[in-house]
Amino acid sequence: MSFLAPTAFAFAAAIPVVIVFYLLKRKRVVKLVSSSLLWQKFLAETQASAPFQKLRHNWLLILQILMLALIVFALTRPYFSGDQKQGALYVAILDASASMQATDVEPSRFESARDEARDLVSSMKDNDQMVVLRAASNTRVMQSSTGEKGALRRAIDACEPSDSPTRLVEALKLAQTLIENRMFAEVHLFSDGAIDEIEGMHIKDIPVVYHKVGERSDNLGVVQLDVKAHPDDPAQKAVFASVGNYSEQTQRTQLELRFNNQMLASRSLNVPGGTNAQEVFLVPQSEDGVFTVTLSNEDDLKVDNQASAVSLMPHPVKVLLVTPGNRFLEKSLRSIPNTDLEVVPALVGDAADQDVVVLDGVIPSEWPKPNVLAINVARPGWFAAVGEVEYPSVVDAKATHALLRFVNFDTVDIARSKAVKTPSWALPIVESQQTPLILAGEFERQNVIWIGFDTLESTWPLRVAYPIFMQNAVEWLNPALANAAELSVRSGEPFRLPLLESLGAASVELPDGSTEELVLDEGATEVLFGGTTRQGVYRITAGTNSTPFCVNLLDSVESNILPQEELEFGKYGSVAATGSKRANVEIWRWIAMTGLCVLLFEWWFYHRRTA
Repeated sequence: MSFLAPTAFAFAAAIPVVIVFYLLKRKRVVKLVSSSLLWQKFLAETQASAPFQKLRHNWLLILQILMLALIVFALTRPYFSGDQKQGALYVAILDASASMQATDVEPSRFESARDEARDLVSSMKDNDQMVVLRAASNTRVMQSSTGEKGALRRAIDACEPSDSPTRLVEALKLAQTLIENRMFAEVHLFSDGAIDEIEGMHIKDIPVVYHKVGERSDNLGVVQLDVKAHPDDPAQKAVFASVGNYSEQTQRTQLELRFNNQMLASRSLNVPGGTNAQEVFLVPQSEDGVFTVTLSNEDDLKVDNQASAVSLMPHPVKVLLVTPGNRFLEKSLRSIPNTDLEVVPALVGDAADQDVVVLDGVIPSEWPKPNVLAINVARPGWFAAVGEVEYPSVVDAKATHALLRFVNFDTVDIARSKAVKTPSWALPIVESQQTPLILAGEFERQNVIWIGFDTLESTWPLRVAYPIFMQNAVEWLNPALANAAELSVRSGEPFRLPLLESLGAASVELPDGSTEELVLDEGATEVLFGGTTRQGVYRITAGTNSTPFCVNLLDSVESNILPQEELEFGKYGSVAATGSKRANVEIWRWIAMTGLCVLLFEWWFYHRRTA
C-alpha cells in the first residue's frame, strides 16, 4: 500500500491531545461552609487531587480515537498499485485577445474566464489530466499535460490578456494533435467568440466545449487610421480615421488628433448604432512625428479607443529610368510630383544611390539593389520557365490593389507577352487566361513590379490609365513610403528594422516607459522585435539611430465585443455556448475535516454541561 499524501499523517498528533483531555480532572467549584467536620471525606479527596486523574475505560474515548484515526488515514489517500483505466484529457484554451479585456462583467471578461478555468481544474478526477493553452496572436503552451492541480492553477494564473487579435485556428490545431488517440478528451474554449478566421477549420472530430464569457456590446473603437500626403500641398497631411459603433444606440464622442502629444484638432461625432463614421483631418506637418487619434468616451473596452501612426516628411523620389527611348514612359514618370528622374540607355553598377529603378526592356549586367519596376525583362531566379503568348486578353484585375487605384484595362490591347507561372513571392495584379501580365511582390527583400509585355506593343500608353499606373507604381516602390508603412504594425505582429551596419545590441522603449534590451546575432542585418502585445508608441534604439514605431489593434472583429452564442465553423458545423458546469467537485477532504470539528465540538460541549 502506498499513500498519495503521506504528510497527512501529521494529523495523528491530534490523538494524544484527545487522550489528554480525558486525563484532566474537572475543575472544582470553591464554596464557603461554617464547618468542615461533616466534609472530611470530600476535603481529603480535594487535598489529594492533582491536575490529572487515572484514565478509565470510556467507550466515548475509544470511539473518538477510532474516528480520528480513520480521518487521518483517509487524508493520507492510500492506494494500491495496479492497472487502471485511462483518465480524461482536457485541453483548456483561454482566449487572451483584446476583446477579453472588456469590463461588462466584473472585473473583466478575462478574469471571469480564468475563474471558470479554475473551476474546471477543481472538477478533475484523480487520474484526469489537463493542458493549458493561451490563445492570442499566437498560441502558447502554459502547462503541458499534467494532473497536478496546483501546477494547472498556477499556469492559469500566469495567463495575461493582450491587445492583439485571436488566432484561434492555431490553438485548435494544436489541441487536435494533443487529443489524438485518447478515449475521452475535451477541448474547453473560454472566449467571447470575437474570432474571425475559423471558417475553414475542420473541427467536426474535435469535442469542443465553448464557455461563453461576456454580456453585452457597449463599445466605440478606432478601426482604421491612415496618414497620406495632401495631393496639392506637400506641407500638409491628410489624416483619415474610421470609428465603429458596436452598440445598438447612437453614441456621441469627441475624436481628438494629436501630433507628438500636442493637440491639433478635436471633432464631435455622432455614430449611429452598428455603423462606422469617417473623419478626415487636414493638418500641417513640418517634421517627422507621430499622429495619434483618441476617443473621449467611456465604454466597455478601452484598448481600441486610441491609435497612432508614424508620419515622415516627404523627400524627392530618385527614379532611374533605363530605356532605349520610350518617350511615353519618360513623360509619364516626369509628370509624377516630387520625383527626381534620370534617364539612361544602359545601367552601370548597382544604382544603390537611387530609390527606384525602372528597367524598360534592358537586361542589366548587374542587377540593381533598389526597388525595381521591370518591364518586359526578368531577373534570373524569378521564374522557373519563360515562354511567350500572343494577343493575351485581360480576364482579371485586382481592382482593390494600390497599384490599380483609378486604373482599368477594359480597352487595352496587347500584341504579345511573356508567359510565366505566378511564383510564390508575387501576387498577380493583372491576368490573362494563359499567364499573369503584371505581378507585384518582394524578392530577396527587394520590392518588385513585373510587367510581362512591352508597353509600346500595346494600346496602354494611349490610355489615361497609363500615367496613373506609373504614379501608383512609383509610390508603391518608394522606400520612404514603404519604411513609413513598416513603422506601424498590428498588435502581436513582429516589428523589423533593417540595419545599415552590424550591431551587437539594441533597446526598445515600451509604451509604459520601461526598456527592453535586445541582443543581436553577429552579422545581423535587421532587428526583430516580437514583444508587440500592447498597443501604443514604441521607440527602438540601434547604435546612434532612434526610431519610433506604432502598434495598433485596428480590428473591427475585436472591437465588436458582442458575445457570440454560437461559433460558426463553416461547412463543418458550429459549437453552441454551454450553460452547464461540471459537478463532480472533490469534497471528501472537507467532509473529513468537518467530522474532526464535530468530534472536538462534542467533547467541548459535554464538559461544558457537566462543569
